[in-house]
Amino acid sequence: MTECRGGVPGFKAPFVRVLRREFAIVTRFDGSLPVAPIAAPSAPCQLYVHVPFCESLCPFCSFHRVKYREEKSREYFAMLRREIRLYCDRGFTFGDVYVGGGTPTVNPRELIETVRLIRACWPIRTLSVETNPNHLRPDLLDALQGAGVDRLSVGVQSFDDMLLRAMRRYEPYGSGARIAAQLAAARGRFPTLNVDMIFNFAEQTHESLKRDLAIVRELEVEQVSFYPLMSATSTARHMAKSLGVAAPGREFEYYERILELLRPAYEPSSAWCFSRAAPRSGPRPIDEYVTQQDEYVGVGSGAFSYVGGRLYSTTFSLNRYRERIAAGESGITECKVLTLKQRMRYDFLMRLFGLSLPYAFITAKYGRSFWWRMAPELAAMRLIGAIRYDADAIRLTQRGMCCWMSMMSEFFTAVNTFRDKMRRHIRAEEYRPGGADFGRAARGAGTP
Repeated sequence: MTECRGGVPGFKAPFVRVLRREFAIVTRFDGSLPVAPIAAPSAPCQLYVHVPFCESLCPFCSFHRVKYREEKSREYFAMLRREIRLYCDRGFTFGDVYVGGGTPTVNPRELIETVRLIRACWPIRTLSVETNPNHLRPDLLDALQGAGVDRLSVGVQSFDDMLLRAMRRYEPYGSGARIAAQLAAARGRFPTLNVDMIFNFAEQTHESLKRDLAIVRELEVEQVSFYPLMSATSTARHMAKSLGVAAPGREFEYYERILELLRPAYEPSSAWCFSRAAPRSGPRPIDEYVTQQDEYVGVGSGAFSYVGGRLYSTTFSLNRYRERIAAGESGITECKVLTLKQRMRYDFLMRLFGLSLPYAFITAKYGRSFWWRMAPELAAMRLIGAIRYDADAIRLTQRGMCCWMSMMSEFFTAVNTFRDKMRRHIRAEEYRPGGADFGRAARGAGTP
């Protein structure tokens, strides 16, 4: 199979420089705008709930996360529910919910209470929750089922024991064989059981990737997401020490192998999420909900929102988050207004990452101006064979999937760089040992 070769790796070098610059601009919050409350969209949108606690901090992870302490998490969840009620009181309507982290299931009782509140506020259609393999216990799975979880996403990363040890995941989560057995036992409990995997580790071989793909196929889970390894500056340094540095351009070879070996049992739902070809009403929810939702609101420390052409970020400081919520405000402390061209590029990137950009969406949101403002991008993608024009939408070709895998990797790297910047202000909260609650820890550490 050669659809991804001959042009895509060559395409990456000049495009990556442009992408990094553009994505850095979009995700740069310069503090020049007063942060007003988000106005409620006219239509239902997505609610993202961030739970930053983890029992173990993986060296490759660039998400906003802190070491789990039970008392700290209880206070955080209480503040989180107050913020959710605030959006309910302000007239927001949410139809779909994604709970991510961190590890949202570290405190099941608090999580379930939060989910019950969300369901009491809005008629929720779908509910996705992230977890780790060590939480695939019958009692916790029963509780999640009872709360109406539609999609459980399990962070596995790899079934290779050598890689799990290098990632520092072997001790807390067990061997690849044990994780596979836990997934097999959880299968069938939820409409969608998703397995999160990562590819392009420096020590990962073609044979290791092939074994991972074989195990996924044998498990017959409803969905699998294969992410290219992404990082921010600080995590890149940690990874270089513990995991090494992958050869440039190798991600395309690995991505090609993933496409080859997952099909036809799995078909792409996005450029790096694959769902089983099974009868089901409507599309399965996926991790990249931003491809299926025009607008979304994030609650909790370190969450992002995109509403009305504005990108928002909540504070990354748990102390600052508590103070804002106690004062009756949302957690939002940063705002970025996207220009018309930036909004077009954002929608172009996100929608095509979900494999198609419908003409009806373009007409309703931008009218004819989209075609001449985006003409250079459209021409470049058409020239390299990344997109095709169908009767109802612009769609990615297989080569385009390779391009978008790379471009989304650059986008999330820019987001991770922003997260990295914000974490510099909360070192005491993130790494301080002991049991001090976040109401006292890290005072004066900044207000991002």
